Amino acid sequence: MESGSILETIGHEIIGVMAPVSICMLLVVLLVYTVYNPSSTAAATTIRTAANLVYQESPTDSTAQKLEGAILNAVVFVVFMTLVTFLLVLLFYYRFTNFLIYYTRFSVFMIFSAMGSSILISIIQRFNIPVDAVTFYILLFNFTILGTISVFSNGIPIIVKQGNMVVLGIIVAAWFSRLPEWTTWVVLVALALYDLAAVLAPGGPLKLLVELASSRDEELPALVYESRPNVGRNSGARVSSLGLLVAAGVGMSSDNNNNNGAVELQELLRNDDNIQEREHLVITVGENGRTNRGEIEEVRDDVGETSPLMERQSHPNDSNYNNSGGAGRVDNDGDRNRVQQGNEREGMEMEEMNSRGIRLGMGDFIFYSVLVGRAAMYDLMTVYACYLAIISGLGCTLILLAVCRHALPALPISISLGVIFYFLTRLLMEPFVVGASTNLIMF
Repeated sequence: MESGSILETIGHEIIGVMAPVSICMLLVVLLVYTVYNPSSTAAATTIRTAANLVYQESPTDSTAQKLEGAILNAVVFVVFMTLVTFLLVLLFYYRFTNFLIYYTRFSVFMIFSAMGSSILISIIQRFNIPVDAVTFYILLFNFTILGTISVFSNGIPIIVKQGNMVVLGIIVAAWFSRLPEWTTWVVLVALALYDLAAVLAPGGPLKLLVELASSRDEELPALVYESRPNVGRNSGARVSSLGLLVAAGVGMSSDNNNNNGAVELQELLRNDDNIQEREHLVITVGENGRTNRGEIEEVRDDVGETSPLMERQSHPNDSNYNNSGGAGRVDNDGDRNRVQQGNEREGMEMEEMNSRGIRLGMGDFIFYSVLVGRAAMYDLMTVYACYLAIISGLGCTLILLAVCRHALPALPISISLGVIFYFLTRLLMEPFVVGASTNLIMF
């Protein structure tokens, strides 16, 4: 890939990720501003989640008490998330993949049904929408079932799947926006620091999970938004009986006068879990391009998943085998094999990234929207500032992703800029703009 212009390379991918993030944040702001604003009765009820298990913020508490309680809530929440993530890594390591898949489906079903119904009831009460209980439950049932199926099914159009992923993020973000103010800000900062350590630090749970999934060539058991549909391979379990057919030049002689070589055709047979059997044909091709009779060799082994490109080693009984220099040639071939396998693996990762586009975790959608949702409870000016800061941070993260070519945390830059711009706007910019407007200096 040419490295002349990064923006030209990933510009379409950046738009494909920023558009759903912007839609999610916009709808959360509208929902919070109309339904969960401080003057409404829905905002008066404080929810109880894992983010405020220890301390319940009260308006009568002092600033020191609120800050201390918010830090305690954030520490407990981050520790809880760390333990859950390490448990996820442990289950994935021991191949409890089906359990993780069913648990994820159950979680999505409960989000659409329980949390979605609560938000729908709040909207109905806020706008006095006339609807009876039977119609409401029928609509809720259809919304829940179709939403859950579309998130996990591969036969659904990609636009429907992406739309339901955005709806899922809106529901969770609107729910978490009802957390107390001090707890929300401290938890967001703590999550940005946790995301930085979990993805980049050696031994971080998310780093271990990504490396384990890459080594097994399996999908992560998580909710991930994809900017493009999966066209390279099926997600989830590999059920294709026909694998990948690869042709590679093997056993080529370094002598220019000798054009004899071999072509290796490998068929990678796959089952539900991994590649169990590899069957390939080694066909020796003569100098005229015709196959020599009697030199078609069928090899069947059960060595598991290996690199598709391999070089054929000569047998000691071959007439072309040189006893004096054979060992050194095999060592050189082994070195070339390792380099070739590394280049092929990097090429496959690049091809997968180009075919599937940029993938963003749903947690990033949620906490971006929580930040702007909390800002919407104060003033729309802070919403504009936080939105621009988050989008700028996300753009910087995506550019770094194009440069580094490995998984990067998406929360630290955006959350840091969003929190800084929120307090700068609230403490400095808003008093200046309001004062200038009231004194007729600025219209």
